[in-house]
Amino acid sequence: MAFELPKLTYAYDALEPHIDARTMQIHHGKHHNGYTTNLNNAISGSDLDGQSIESILESLDMNNAVVRNNGGGFYNHRLFWSVMSPNGGGKPTGALSDAINTAFGSFEAFKDTFAKTAATRFGSGWAWLCVIPGGAVEVCSTANQDNPLMPDVGCKGFPILAIDVWEHAYYLNYQNRRPDYIQAFFNVVDWNTVSELYQKNM
Repeated sequence: MAFELPKLTYAYDALEPHIDARTMQIHHGKHHNGYTTNLNNAISGSDLDGQSIESILESLDMNNAVVRNNGGGFYNHRLFWSVMSPNGGGKPTGALSDAINTAFGSFEAFKDTFAKTAATRFGSGWAWLCVIPGGAVEVCSTANQDNPLMPDVGCKGFPILAIDVWEHAYYLNYQNRRPDYIQAFFNVVDWNTVSELYQKNM
């Protein structure tokens, strides 16, 4: 079965003023749609056809640039949309909060680490919060459309929070002010969803 562009659970303008409607429309309807179409074309008729996206990425031949770029683009954006909400913001509670405090000392220290990791990713890429088997968490970043599921990208664990720092994610509203976009992102993070992903994959 071909992969499908996921429907958003909120309107394109629902994350304003933090992420503007025009960016959302282009980002989801054009960029993510393009990755989805190109991924389906790349795997059609191959031994990857019918596999889950997680299975494809975990056993990926990193020299397969088409699947690497478009499979990563499909998966990364699907996670990105899911961890944002018009009712987001605040901070996590429960087990995820405890894990963040253990790893970083405090939620504010985590935010600083995550923001710095995202801001200093050279060129295009992503920053991640990942859960490691056993429940520990870490922050890391990857280039382009790579993600922590892929072999040998320098991130361990399973991604539960993602921020897209490609310029198409923020340039219409923030221009070159990537740090401002990153700070705005914290206002729309859906910590309930991130906590559910933590519990499921710890």
